[in-house]
Amino acid sequence: MEQILTADFSLPNHAAAVVWLLNAYAQDEMGGGKELTPFVKQNLIAELKNRPNIHVVLAFIDDQPAGVALCIEGFSTFACKPLLNIHDIVVIPEYRGRGLSKRLLGKVEEIAQDLGCCKLTLEVLEGNPVAQAAYRAFGFEGYELNPETGKALFWQKNLD
Repeated sequence: MEQILTADFSLPNHAAAVVWLLNAYAQDEMGGGKELTPFVKQNLIAELKNRPNIHVVLAFIDDQPAGVALCIEGFSTFACKPLLNIHDIVVIPEYRGRGLSKRLLGKVEEIAQDLGCCKLTLEVLEGNPVAQAAYRAFGFEGYELNPETGKALFWQKNLD
């Protein structure tokens, strides 16, 4: 039996599933290939609970954690409306190829619509064509204001 639902961190199995799934993702090549630190594992749920702009969708298959989408509410100044960024999304390998990411994204879109968001955003690695295809099939595309100036690039500066 498949369940796609909003995480409830007061339920120990939801909290444990989020940490376990994100750790599995972190260890994957597309997640950086390194296990989450003990600090992150111990503190992630408490920190997520303290942030009302975080929305987490879980997928369970036969009561086993199968996927997660962790989203952060932002704001579009151009639209003067909230947006929802899919910061992390993962389906663990044994459940891939079943359309689970599409159903996770569907629940995320439902949450975004309930919040009055103007758009969904996400980042995807250039070397992850499977994820890119899934996102395109769901309606995502590269962001650009004007074809002459090109598509937006996602950059970062580490502070630690």
